[in-house]
Amino acid sequence: MRVEDASRIIKRPYSTEKTFSLIERENKLVFIVDEKASKRAIKQAIEILYDVKVDSLNTANTIYGKKAYVKLSKENPATDLATRLGLV
Repeated sequence: MRVEDASRIIKRPYSTEKTFSLIERENKLVFIVDEKASKRAIKQAIEILYDVKVDSLNTANTIYGKKAYVKLSKENPATDLATRLGLV
């Protein structure tokens, strides 16, 4: 997968009070992603764009679009990526 393809899949990070607690407690970040993207494509896109390792991924279709709940590996703290993305 190329970086251009990855940037089309991942639209933007999603932040609310609930997502901040996910970052701190569960090492998870939430992104709004392309509605047609598969879990495998989302995982690859996150790993390519942000140079992190993804442990698990869940998706949910909402009125805001398709959300991806991304749990990062222990060696990649979600707080570090959230800071790089300007969420914290």
